[in-house]
Amino acid sequence: LHSTERSCLLRELHRFESIAIAQEKLEVAPPSPGQLKHVFFHNALPFVGFGFLDNAIMIAAGTQIELSIGVVLGISTMAGKHCQIQNRLFLFSCSSSLAGYVEALASRLGLSIPDLTPKQADMWQTRLSAHLGKAIGVTVGCILGMFPLLFFGDEEEKLEEKK
Repeated sequence: LHSTERSCLLRELHRFESIAIAQEKLEVAPPSPGQLKHVFFHNALPFVGFGFLDNAIMIAAGTQIELSIGVVLGISTMAGKHCQIQNRLFLFSCSSSLAGYVEALASRLGLSIPDLTPKQADMWQTRLSAHLGKAIGVTVGCILGMFPLLFFGDEEEKLEEKK
């Protein structure tokens, strides 16, 4: 069978299995450790991309946004650092527009949807694995997205040397 036919057949089998479960004729086993690992990575990888973009854009563009919008609105540097409204507005528009690309890249990397029944997908183990994947993924992505900080120290030192 072609991959689209296989996925259609699998979907229909899950639907019939769900009906049998709803009628309590079939008991569902909890997800295996391999399935839980698949759920974890399925949720973690897109969030690594999102965390990376979120932090990298915030760090790289934050100073420029603060200088441009802060000057126009007459906001002092300290006030701009405390409220950071302009940073968040810019970041939200960038990251929300890039979210589709991150998910598309994850699917191109072969990240398929975990093969779980609806009952298994609703079990506490699966939900825990998904939430841990998201939390750890965004944490790793944010740490990786801090790379622009490596370049800011050099600029500040050069400015101090010129003075």
